[in-house]
Amino acid sequence: MIRNIVRIEGMACGMCEAHICDVIRNTFPDAKKVSASYRKAEAEFLSEEPADDAALKKAIDATGYRFISMRGVPEEKRGLFFRK
Repeated sequence: MIRNIVRIEGMACGMCEAHICDVIRNTFPDAKKVSASYRKAEAEFLSEEPADDAALKKAIDATGYRFISMRGVPEEKRGLFFRK
C-alpha cells in the first residue's frame, strides 16, 4: 500500500474537506482511508499503486481548490502490538 499525501490550497472548513474527499474517491475509486484537513492544508489516502498526480491535479483544480503537490510513501502494516 502507498500513502498518498496531497498538499491543497483553498480549503477553509469541514465542507471543503468533504469536497476534497469526494474528488479523491471519484478520481481513484480504489482509494482507501481518504481524509482531508483544512488546518494542515492536505489530504491523505491509501492506494495499491502509485496515484496519478496529473489526474488528481486536474480534478482538484476543476473544483476551485488548488493542487500544490503530491507525494507517495510506502505504508507499513502494523500489528496490534508493535514497537518503533
